[in-house]
Amino acid sequence: MTEPKNVRTALLGVMLAMLLSMLDNTIVGTAMPTVVRDLGGLDHIAWVVTAYTLATAASTPVWGKCGDLYGRKHTYLAAVALFVIGSGLSGAADSMSELISFRVIQGLGAGGIGAGAFALIGALVPPRERGRYQGMTASVMALGTIGGPLVGGFVTGHAGWRWAFLLNLPLGAVALVWCAVTLHLPAPDPRVQARPGHVSARLDWPGVASLTAAVCAFVLAADRAGTTCAWTSWQVIGLLVAAAACLAAFVVRQRRAEEPLMPPRIFTGHRNFALASGLILATGVVMFGCSLYLPLYQQTVQGASASGSGLLLLPMLAPVVVVSQIGGRVMSATGRYKAFPVTGAACMAVGMFLLSTMDAHTSRATTAWFMVLVGVGIGCQMQMVSTIAQNSVEPRDLGAASAASNLFRTAGGSLGVAVFGGLFARATGGADTGAAPGAVADATHVIFLAGSVVCAAAFVAALCVQEVPLRGRPAVPGAAPSPAPSPSASPSAPEAGR
Repeated sequence: MTEPKNVRTALLGVMLAMLLSMLDNTIVGTAMPTVVRDLGGLDHIAWVVTAYTLATAASTPVWGKCGDLYGRKHTYLAAVALFVIGSGLSGAADSMSELISFRVIQGLGAGGIGAGAFALIGALVPPRERGRYQGMTASVMALGTIGGPLVGGFVTGHAGWRWAFLLNLPLGAVALVWCAVTLHLPAPDPRVQARPGHVSARLDWPGVASLTAAVCAFVLAADRAGTTCAWTSWQVIGLLVAAAACLAAFVVRQRRAEEPLMPPRIFTGHRNFALASGLILATGVVMFGCSLYLPLYQQTVQGASASGSGLLLLPMLAPVVVVSQIGGRVMSATGRYKAFPVTGAACMAVGMFLLSTMDAHTSRATTAWFMVLVGVGIGCQMQMVSTIAQNSVEPRDLGAASAASNLFRTAGGSLGVAVFGGLFARATGGADTGAAPGAVADATHVIFLAGSVVCAAAFVAALCVQEVPLRGRPAVPGAAPSPAPSPSASPSAPEAGR
């Protein structure tokens, strides 16, 4: 295990790659008008974003399992390299169809970066000490989610839309070399999860196929529901039915597979993982919903400029970073953590409810105070619940658990955007940016009120979290951290190096 003094240095490269992948999920929206003027293909504009999201979501569990089986460092480096290649190809695209295809490659790499980053953090830093580094990861996630429109507008306006992708080449190369040099993990042992008598562990390809189909069908349904298609349309219902059927097939397969892609034990071993997954999903709904509809409200109702509305999100961004840092240090010092998700869910619920009271006459200062409360809630939740999820599984399942958590975050964002988009379209009569200020105010009232209900459910889930001791750094050099106590699972064997 890497010495504590070197962890922060190693994580800088990991965080840089993670920031690039998260920015590319939101940066494209600002650049798309220029892309369409250059390449054409207005009818396929939505697929530039959807292709990336689909590839990211579908590949996340596969990357996580590959990290568990074949080594987290090399798996992460492969994901970063694939993301950089996809970025270069996207920046050189000569048609909309090429851009969409290259975005798939970019998204596949992003799925591995998202899954691998959290697994590497879990491997480098035991849960008890993870609070020291929580500010780093929270800052990256907040900047990646909220900063995309700002970065996209600046780069597109000064250098052209291609540099929204090409900028990833030098920065991605730096991250790749940095991680290759500074990440020092024990050598992988592919047999760590194999059954006795088997020489190596292999990916569960039927599980990969069924989960990929389920994720793609769900994301497509979420992308179209309430926007291009009605929630009750045969297209959306068909996709949701297909997603449910593929998910059922995946669950059956995981119970029978020799080496399951997402082991059922991570959900059944301790209730905290399932609860943390629900909290992660709710946080994704809030983050993506606020980052999308708050700027729209501020531009349409409060008269902010496009760049100004991005800066006006700072009252939500700053508390995320500060509170995450404070909460992490308290968790590391005391080993106590349940109060944070409970407080966070409560703050998000109250903050979202207050945002729902905004009308056409609400001042920017009032909106800012409401956003501060939401930011405090997200700061209490963002990294704390990921730590709870990782602490509730055995070390050998760290990659699969991290990938599942990242998948729930992505699903929460997709579901939140879909549901909020449907509510917005219905409240504005189908109009979007051309809607009158009063109509937009009414629509955001409905959206944030729905968000407060989601956060209220998250608050109930947070109350049910069981506070078990956090794993610490092993006393014997080279030994694996002991797993967290579980009422239904015995301690695992030491994790072979990854």
